[in-house]
Amino acid sequence: QVQLVESGGGSVQAGGSLRLSCAASGRTFSSGAMGWFRQAPGKERAIVAVISRRTGNSYYADSVKGRFTISRDSAKNTVHLQMNSLKPEDTAVYYCAARALDCGSSYQCAVTSPYNYWGPGTQVTVSS
Repeated sequence: QVQLVESGGGSVQAGGSLRLSCAASGRTFSSGAMGWFRQAPGKERAIVAVISRRTGNSYYADSVKGRFTISRDSAKNTVHLQMNSLKPEDTAVYYCAARALDCGSSYQCAVTSPYNYWGPGTQVTVSS
């Protein structure tokens, strides 16, 4: 089993920044991918950013490109999401997710069903 624990959520005004972190423990794997999804009230869970554990390639939702950056620390089994220029529409619960099989495109990485493990989520609230 793999356990994922998110940290770094909170409240910020529009234009501000937050940094989310996700630490993986347990039976971790060297391949596959890890990343972030978010879910706002009344909406489906959707991809934010995902990074390949093997190649380091990253994939982003169009709505966050240029504002958010995902990074990984392989030695610590941790991924980070730096969120800049936050907007009220970024308000959501952010979930860390991990999958054993790698993904090679935004379309492929965006599908939630292949993700084997999920964190409990952390709230991000952006006020105008």
